[in-house]
Amino acid sequence: MRIGAVARRDNDRPLRVDHLQSDLVGRSVRGGAVTFGAQALKVVIQFGTILILSRLLPPTAFGLLAMVAAITEILEQIKDFGLSAATIQKPDVTHEQVTALFWINTGIGAAAAVALWAAAPLVAQFYGHPELADITRWLALGFVMSGLATQHWALLRRQMRFNTVAAIDLSCELLAMATAVIAAMHGAGLWALVAQRLVYGAMVMLASWGMAGWWPGLPRRCAGVGALLLFGGSVTGNGVINVISRTLDQVLIGWFWGPQSLGLYERAYKLLMGPINQVTIPLYSVGMPALSRMIVDPQRYRRAYLALSERLAMVTVPAAALLIVTADWVVAVMLGSQWTDAAPILAWLGLAASLLPVATITGLLFLPQDRAAELFKVGVLGAAISIAAILAGLPFGPVGVAAGFAIGMTCLRIPLCFWMAGRRGPVTTADLYLSLLPSAVAAIAVLLVVSGLRMLAPLQTIGPLPGLLITGGAAVAVTLVCFSLIPRSRQALLGLLHLPRLALGTRKARA
Repeated sequence: MRIGAVARRDNDRPLRVDHLQSDLVGRSVRGGAVTFGAQALKVVIQFGTILILSRLLPPTAFGLLAMVAAITEILEQIKDFGLSAATIQKPDVTHEQVTALFWINTGIGAAAAVALWAAAPLVAQFYGHPELADITRWLALGFVMSGLATQHWALLRRQMRFNTVAAIDLSCELLAMATAVIAAMHGAGLWALVAQRLVYGAMVMLASWGMAGWWPGLPRRCAGVGALLLFGGSVTGNGVINVISRTLDQVLIGWFWGPQSLGLYERAYKLLMGPINQVTIPLYSVGMPALSRMIVDPQRYRRAYLALSERLAMVTVPAAALLIVTADWVVAVMLGSQWTDAAPILAWLGLAASLLPVATITGLLFLPQDRAAELFKVGVLGAAISIAAILAGLPFGPVGVAAGFAIGMTCLRIPLCFWMAGRRGPVTTADLYLSLLPSAVAAIAVLLVVSGLRMLAPLQTIGPLPGLLITGGAAVAVTLVCFSLIPRSRQALLGLLHLPRLALGTRKARA
């Protein structure tokens, strides 16, 4: 009995968050520094993977995998059912509640795997490529692994164990990359990409179980789970809507234009959205537990969110401006000569990417404030905008789809998101737009300066890599000058530059 009580207390320890309050800011700063350092390394790994695999495999290989991946992304959202967000966001959860959520996630993951396995012939028939049936069946196995890992991964984030999360993610990414590259070099072709996904999922599952320090009990009914399911259902509804609007472009291009065109679109999308996701996903990981604890102090919550949003825009908006005017060079360096048709796609997607990260993290305004139903409405309306824009561009090929997506996102979907997010709560719509002002000024300056440089005779004959180095250096210099001249962004810039020192300083203060 005594041993059982001790074991029960140890199993409850990963659920408690009361000890985080005493150093919440310090943990957030240190976690942000560690997480972004790890994500910077992950971006390097992913760029290296793109650079190597794009030269080893043809566009059709990436297009065929993207046909199935677009479907699996939707099922991935359903599998989670928003229950990881519920575990992270709720101030108090019990072992019984998390156990119930674990078995729900595991059951949904297994059901998704079975459904996708059974639907494999239909997927192949829809796209008109019989080889997709076997690919679909193998990718279905990933849902079993991710279902088993969902709650353990959420508990690591709930505890703000960002060092552990970063170490797991980075090591699994390295192993998956090595697997894909070695397989491709030995002639595995498309199956190298399938192996990459399965190895990553398996290693994340094993590592999260090993590091979370929590074991589920047997499945049983539990009080309080209904409220968590209701919260998770709203989050899932929004997630599914967003994924559908985000992947419909790839589904339609694959169906209408075939794997070659989809391969070009998918590589351009991955080249751009991969790094963006590596910024926004850890921001959620750090921001969700921290802002959920700060909501009791509205002004503190407001300052923290706006600081996060402003610093994110200072990085992504000028970078997107540089990408728009150097897309051809970026494609030549990162993908190689067989991918030149992807350059205009990348340029249009760069327009959408300029504000997409800032809009994405507005979920940190809805969820900590228990506004999941409003987030779902934003998702539905935003998805309708994106779907209409994608359909309008589809007859014009992948470039037309990218243009429609970018225009719809920039002119309609993001303003809608800002308006809905700022209607209630400490952060207003005006706050959101004002936080973007310095970044918008810097982006315009980058567009003008880099476009002017590219008109000079020496840069018209220079190679892609030297051209990127020159224009990239000029863009950084112009951006820093703009931020230094604006008082608001000058303070934020100092915060970005001193992030490592702040992390060490809070650690020393805690000691």
